[in-house]
Amino acid sequence: MENAAGIGTVTSEMVEARARELAAINGHPSKPSEADYQQAKRELTGESEMDPQEESSESIPDSEGWDPVPGSTGRQAADSLGEDEDAEGRSESAQLFEEGVSEAEHDQMRQASRAEENSGEPEPITPARVPR
Repeated sequence: MENAAGIGTVTSEMVEARARELAAINGHPSKPSEADYQQAKRELTGESEMDPQEESSESIPDSEGWDPVPGSTGRQAADSLGEDEDAEGRSESAQLFEEGVSEAEHDQMRQASRAEENSGEPEPITPARVPR
């Protein structure tokens, strides 16, 4: 197995070198920050990536987790409309369908009005045939 051997004892020089690498990666190559040193030490020693405060909060059972208002049961949030829904909850395709039906009815009324003007006799208006 290649690269399976450990690095041995981690020295301060090794931590310093890795911290300088991390500083360069993080965009401040002139001087490593405390966070760079801490990350270098964690990487070289195999310590956990979590800080102690995160570790302690992870160890708390979910049943004892954060409660913003102790004793509060909360409330149901109102349903929000989707991006393509109108105030009546119709989808964009339903809106376009209804708009098309209205335009077709309007066109038929205009055509009937023109035909009536041209012939002098009223023509019956038939409803638009739109598949549903």
